[in-house]
Amino acid sequence: MLTKKQWDYCLEEMEKMFPDAHCELVHDNPFELTIATLLSAQCTDVLVNKVTAKLFKKYKTPEDYLAVPLEELEQDIRSIGLFRSKAKNIQKLCHILLTEFNGEIPANRELLVTLPGVGRKTANVVLSVAFDVPALAVDTHVERVAKRLGLCRWKDSVLQVEETVMKKTPIEKWSKTHHQLIFFGRYHCKSQNPQCQVCPLFDVCREGQKRDKKGLVKR
Repeated sequence: MLTKKQWDYCLEEMEKMFPDAHCELVHDNPFELTIATLLSAQCTDVLVNKVTAKLFKKYKTPEDYLAVPLEELEQDIRSIGLFRSKAKNIQKLCHILLTEFNGEIPANRELLVTLPGVGRKTANVVLSVAFDVPALAVDTHVERVAKRLGLCRWKDSVLQVEETVMKKTPIEKWSKTHHQLIFFGRYHCKSQNPQCQVCPLFDVCREGQKRDKKGLVKR
């Protein structure tokens, strides 16, 4: 497992690599970010942004999403995986926003996760990005990187990964670290082709050392 000193080194290097890491879901307000993050489940941000470029022109408010038949909303997001269930969740979410939250996205995790289609990861993204509340969302990139490096155990749950990363990272860095871990996993430590041969974290990385012993790393 990584020591505190080694993890601090990892954070410093990721800051050098991705100083401008940010949320890549295009949005203009907390409501749009919530919809975009809901749509991003098991889907790439690139595809979500293609869909929301048109979607957010057509639908501006919760009322707009409820003013059309479910089938119409399904067609508007059809290119996204699980579009039927996501369309249902969007309309249910919008109904709850109007009846319980005055049409506004709540800046509270406990309330956010009561919304249809909004799990802990989505709630943490919304809190962090839209409301500047210290939070750390764990997606597939964050989980993969944390486990490959050896910060977390392979058997750890998503919640355990979240708790470990937060515990070992200063609270004021949670939001930035979340984005830098995503960028690191998305553009450098890729699932199928990790760039171990040019990785500044290679010497402290558990998986990198294993790959090197197997002769998989050409440096």
